[in-house]
Amino acid sequence: QVQLVESGGDSVPAGGSLRLSCAASGDIYDNHCMGWFRQTPGKEREGVAVIARDGGAPFANYVTGRFAISPDNTKSTLYLQMRNLTAEDTASYYCAAGGTVYACSSASWRRRWLAVPGNAAAYWGPGLPVPVSS
Repeated sequence: QVQLVESGGDSVPAGGSLRLSCAASGDIYDNHCMGWFRQTPGKEREGVAVIARDGGAPFANYVTGRFAISPDNTKSTLYLQMRNLTAEDTASYYCAAGGTVYACSSASWRRRWLAVPGNAAAYWGPGLPVPVSS
C-alpha cells in the first residue's frame, strides 16, 4: 500500500522555524518525484518545493531563502526546513509524489509541477496544519 506519512506540524510564532518530515512507503520514493505543497482554506493548493534526485529544487518565490527541502534516501524520507515563518505561511502542508524520476530530472518539469500541483501528483499525504501566529 502506497503511503506518505507527514510529521512535524505544530503551531509556531512568527519568525520561528519548523521542520516537516514525509516518510514514503513502498516504491513511491524510488520511482517518483517528491515535493511539498500547501493550501489555505478557500485557496488553490500551491507549490512550495520539488526536488530532483540531483538536488535541484525549484522553490516558489515566496519561500526562496527561507525554506529548504532535503531528502534522506536511506530512510525514504523528505524534509522541509522552514525558517523565519510569517503569518502568510499559515497553511496545511502536503507531501506529494508524482511523475517519474526521469521527468523530475528536468528543471522545467519541476517548475511546471510546482506551478500546477494537480498536473503531476499521483499520491498525496493527509496534510499537516502549520499555524503561524503573528
